[in-house]
Amino acid sequence: MPVRPLPALLTSALALTLTALPLAGTASARPASSSCSARAIEAAPADGPDVGALCAALAGLPDKDATAALIRVGGKGSWHGVAGVRDMRTGAPALENARFRAGSTTKIVTSAIVLQLAAEGRISLDGTVQQYLPGLLTKDFAPITVRQLLNFTSGLQPGASLGEDVDDGYEHRFETLTSQEVVAASVAKGPDPDHAPGEHQRYGNIHYTVLGMLIEKVTGDSYAHQAAVRIFRPLGMRHTSFPAGPDPRIHGPHNRGYDWIDGRLVDVTEWNMSDRFAAGDMISTTADLDRLVFALFRGQVVPEPQLKEMFTVPAVDGATMSAGMERYELNGKAIWGKTGARPGYHTVVAATRDLSRTVVYSVNSADAKGDGLALAQRFAFPAFNR
Repeated sequence: MPVRPLPALLTSALALTLTALPLAGTASARPASSSCSARAIEAAPADGPDVGALCAALAGLPDKDATAALIRVGGKGSWHGVAGVRDMRTGAPALENARFRAGSTTKIVTSAIVLQLAAEGRISLDGTVQQYLPGLLTKDFAPITVRQLLNFTSGLQPGASLGEDVDDGYEHRFETLTSQEVVAASVAKGPDPDHAPGEHQRYGNIHYTVLGMLIEKVTGDSYAHQAAVRIFRPLGMRHTSFPAGPDPRIHGPHNRGYDWIDGRLVDVTEWNMSDRFAAGDMISTTADLDRLVFALFRGQVVPEPQLKEMFTVPAVDGATMSAGMERYELNGKAIWGKTGARPGYHTVVAATRDLSRTVVYSVNSADAKGDGLALAQRFAFPAFNR
């Protein structure tokens, strides 16, 4: 993201916050000293998270890149940190228990539901879209399997949207685009002209929009209710949900989201995300996503052999994504996780396969749909330093 001058709103809020509030490193509703004091950093175990680097990441918030950040690290040693402001107008400190738009980390939940249905024998991963959703695709499409949707090799082209970026989408933020309309626009473009299904991995929401429709068709139930009864309630994810249709609000405690639009820092908290559906409409907390990653990796959500799909990258050139997650290499460690980005909110869920180190963060990024790697390098990578 290019460096932009700080607008008056941000400058005044920064002045208020930095002179009146202890921002960097507050945790669990305790003073900043409890998590980022010199004593806490010095006392951090050698095989635990790099507390010094994590505190450095939080230092100085809010800044031009983010207004708040929540980080939760687990595994061998644990650490929670929060910094920044809840609301730029008031300068109130950020809430650690805040709910946020979790974006594409929703795909982990969608993948888990599909794999549960496969384990129950209600679908086959080798079954096709044409079989389970007859009439959705035209005769121009070759058979597309459920597995190819899960690992982003279906060959479906992107569907309709209400804006290619935050600037374009802002004026449409209270409009509704249904999943049927999203998929119809993809189908109208025809199949990938260069690759047959299974030949090329291309990340996109369209694969998981179709999977959401498949879940509803097979179960005869809404996607949101299936997520609640299969994932959220059994795991005690009490603060995770989906908006009621086009409801643009985040209900419950939350830190407000902001984004740069036309050189101004604009509040983008209220936004109808229903077009993201099973690909990115979830609202959650860091504690709830932490529960999800531990239960999922331990086999408590998806049974073997279906669970292996979430840790298997297809044998396709350049592929890095599995069923709902992506594999990364960092400091000699293999890490599995997922990013999510919605206007004003950037999320990461990541862990080593043995759960020796996990990290979940929500960053109120002022360019959440921009350079996600830079955000991960600042707020997530330090968790895997040692």
